[in-house]
Order: sequence, then C-alpha cells, then structure tokens
Amino acid sequence: MKTDVRELLSIARGYCRLIESLKEGDRCVLGQLNGLLPRLHAAMATAGPRQEAVAEDAGIDLDQRFELYTRLHRLLGDRDSYWMEYDVTPDCQEMSGSLADDLTDIYCELKNGLSRLDYNHDAQRTLGSWQNGFCKHWGQHVVDAERHLYALAVRDRLY
Repeated sequence: MKTDVRELLSIARGYCRLIESLKEGDRCVLGQLNGLLPRLHAAMATAGPRQEAVAEDAGIDLDQRFELYTRLHRLLGDRDSYWMEYDVTPDCQEMSGSLADDLTDIYCELKNGLSRLDYNHDAQRTLGSWQNGFCKHWGQHVVDAERHLYALAVRDRLY
C-alpha cells in the first residue's frame, strides 16, 4: 500500500475515533478538528489518481446517523450554525449551515469506507469510493467545516 493511502487511512481512523469519543462538555474537540480536517482535505487531494468507484450499498443506518447528528449538535451548541452567504432562497432569505451536519456526513462516509475495508481488505476500492464521494458530496462538507472552524478560531471561539 502506498504511503499516501496509508496516511489517508490513518487520518480517517483518527477522525472517526475522535467523533466516536466525544462526550458532553468536550469543547477542545474544535481545536483538534481545526487541525485534522485540513490534513484530511490534503490527504484526499494527494491520494493519487482517481480510482474507479464501484457502486455499493452504503449501508447507512439513518437512525444512527440522526443520533450522531443530534449528539454533535447538542455538543457544539451555539458554535454549530453558520451562515452560508452565497446561498439565498428565491424569497431572499439566507440559509444556514450546520457544523454538526458537516461532521456527521464526513464521519459516515469515512466510517463506511473503513468498515468495508475491514471486511474486504481492498484499499483501492475504498479509496475509489472515497474519491468519488469526496468529489460529489462530502468534500463540500470538509470545506464548509474548515471555513467555519477558521471563523471560530479568528474569533477565539474554538475552546
């Protein structure tokens, strides 16, 4: 396995462990995520040529996904929501984003790939699925979360 793929897998495992270990009152997690998400973004950008993705059932448990989102939303409190200035509805109302939603989607994509990898030991297949999903969906969540965490950091609100 290539070094860049091993690094990506290590970052993905670290991200999932961090999200899984969160408890009420854990405020320092934002600082950890502020350091981890750019590494994940860079690892995805340098993971080599895009692999062919195989259509697979994501095996998403919507109840577990909602439970994770709810736990993250409660943990983040007033640091969860952010304005998406470029997203305006036809009646000119601004829409907001949610860091809890971003973190949940990233977690679910990474965890699904890691679970598949544990089952079939095919890193290239997992990488292809991640690259495809990153380009089509969860990469935007990474960028949005990075931007929001940056905004919190410059206002000294990470901790």
